[in-house]
Amino acid sequence: MNYQQKIDQLVHLIKEAGQVLALTGAGASTESGIPDFRSKESGLWNGMPVEELASIRALRKDPQKFYDFHLRWWEVCLGAKPNDTHYALAKLEQTGWLLGIITQNIDGLHQKAGSRHLWEVHGHLRTCYCPQCGQEFAINRLKEDYLCPDCGWILRPRVVLFGDPMPKDYFVAEKVLSGCQLLLVVGTSLQVHPVNTLPQRARRMVIINHEPTPWDSSAELVFRESSGKVLTDITKHLAHIPGPYFIK
Repeated sequence: MNYQQKIDQLVHLIKEAGQVLALTGAGASTESGIPDFRSKESGLWNGMPVEELASIRALRKDPQKFYDFHLRWWEVCLGAKPNDTHYALAKLEQTGWLLGIITQNIDGLHQKAGSRHLWEVHGHLRTCYCPQCGQEFAINRLKEDYLCPDCGWILRPRVVLFGDPMPKDYFVAEKVLSGCQLLLVVGTSLQVHPVNTLPQRARRMVIINHEPTPWDSSAELVFRESSGKVLTDITKHLAHIPGPYFIK
C-alpha cells in the first residue's frame, strides 16, 4: 500500500469511527525544535540515566544539579512554537473529527495551537509549587530561586517525575479511552509505563512515528513519515466536512 492509499484508508477509518482520540509524545514536537527523548542520534536521554536525572529523588538530593540540567531544555519548550502536527490536530478537533488529545508532552504546544480538550498525563510547565505549604507560582519562578519564599521548601514543577504517582489527567484519560474506536498514536515510542498500556483500551489504532513501537503489529496502519505531513494531508480531506463532534 503506497502513501496515498494509506492516507485514503486513514480518512475512511476516521469517518467510520464514532469516537477518535489522539495520543501524542515527544515526536510530535520535534519539528518545533524540541528534542525527543530516545531517538538514537538526537534523543535527550540517549545514553543517559534518565531515572536518575528526572526523578523526584534527584530533585531532593541535589536541586541545583537537577535544575541546572532541566531548565535548559524547559526553556526550549517554553520558547517553542506549534508545528503542523499541533495545528492539524487542533483543526481536526475544531471541525468535530477528534474528541481530544491525550499527551505525554509538557511543552504546552497543543494549547498554543488551539486544542481545547486535553489530558496532560505527564503534567505541564505552566506552574511550579511548594509540596510543603502548597503555594503555586509561575514556572519562571524557578529561574530566580527554587526555594519557596514562604517556607523555604524546594519548589518543584507540575511535571510527573520518576517516582511520582500519575496525575488525575491520566486516570481520566483511561476512562475516556474506554469508548475510543480509533486512537491516533502520534510521535511516541510507547515505551514509558504506564502510558504505553493505554492503546489496549482503544478498539483500533493508527501509529504515526518515525521509529518502530511495541504496538506496530496491532495497528491498522503504520506511518513512518512526518506526523505533520500525515496529519495535514488528513485535514485536507476532512476539514471542510463537519465531524460528529462539530459544534457551531
